[in-house]
Amino acid sequence: MDERIKLLKELTEASGVPGFEHEVRAIIRKHMEDFTCIEEDRLGSIICKKEGPSDGPKVMLSAHMDEIGFMVKHVTEEGFIKFQTLGGWWEQVMLAQRVIIKTNKGDVPGVIGSIPPHILDNETRNKVVKKENMFIDCGAKDKEEAEKVFGIRPGDPIIPVSEFTVMANPDLFMAKAFDDRLGCAMFIEVMKELKGTDHPNTVYGVGTVQEEVGLRGAKTSVNKICPDIAFALEVGIASDVPGTKDFGVYEKLGEGPVILVYDASMIPNRGLRDFVINVAEEMEIPYQLDSLAGGGTDAGAIHIYKEGVPSLVIAVPTRYIHTHVGIIHRKDYENAIKLLKEVIMRLDSETVAKFTL
Repeated sequence: MDERIKLLKELTEASGVPGFEHEVRAIIRKHMEDFTCIEEDRLGSIICKKEGPSDGPKVMLSAHMDEIGFMVKHVTEEGFIKFQTLGGWWEQVMLAQRVIIKTNKGDVPGVIGSIPPHILDNETRNKVVKKENMFIDCGAKDKEEAEKVFGIRPGDPIIPVSEFTVMANPDLFMAKAFDDRLGCAMFIEVMKELKGTDHPNTVYGVGTVQEEVGLRGAKTSVNKICPDIAFALEVGIASDVPGTKDFGVYEKLGEGPVILVYDASMIPNRGLRDFVINVAEEMEIPYQLDSLAGGGTDAGAIHIYKEGVPSLVIAVPTRYIHTHVGIIHRKDYENAIKLLKEVIMRLDSETVAKFTL
């Protein structure tokens, strides 16, 4: 396993639901502290600054550190855990999945309980179980053991369990939290690629907090940076699996990074969009264009900062996002890094000035 893939493994296996991103922040700091100036905003986003010419534009590479997960809401008298979702979950992907509850006494393993089909009547078997009716079994005999012995209390974060795996096709990787540790890995690798180069700008790699619950870290970190240009580094929604043809997404694994032309939070800057497309074609980097009717990214908050920040989403196609596990293609990830580096090398003051609509 090479260093790039080790970084993906390290980031995806870290715990970091919204509001509890400290493990991911520590990993980013470890990889960036030797060659960037690091700050944090008061919400917890980490900002890694790599200096260029003092009069060059400020380029913000934003990726959120948080993953979807859960939070302890209540412990029942019988010792089961009722929980609050953090981020968007679909009930059909939740039952019987393993989790870790992070307590002040240590990690507590558990599973989202599921009733065996043998004892369900036909009507119940065909119904989707609602989130509010689900529970986590942590093995406690009662409420007292869960709280006093295990240390579980309301507000504790709950993390999906899924280890990083190289699949039988060695170019495919499977893990939790690609959304958006993939973006975090991308800005780390891009800034490593820029180390020792003379780029005509100042680059900020930003790991934001609480994106999955309202783009919150992007709103605070953009205030510290005041960028001239911004890229949200994200996952796309791969539609190369059965049952997705009618949902209006067109991404495929292995066919290049995605340039998002629309989502529910932002219509990208036209000049910046076309500039990135032209760079991709000049460098013969494969790319895909896609739109997303629902959902949003950090760019949705960044692009309306003050008088406006020309912004664009660059994503890596990912199967099964917002579940316990996703799948990506190595070439898409590496081509996204290559494209971002080539774009940044060309973003001088004169070029950036042309992106104002």
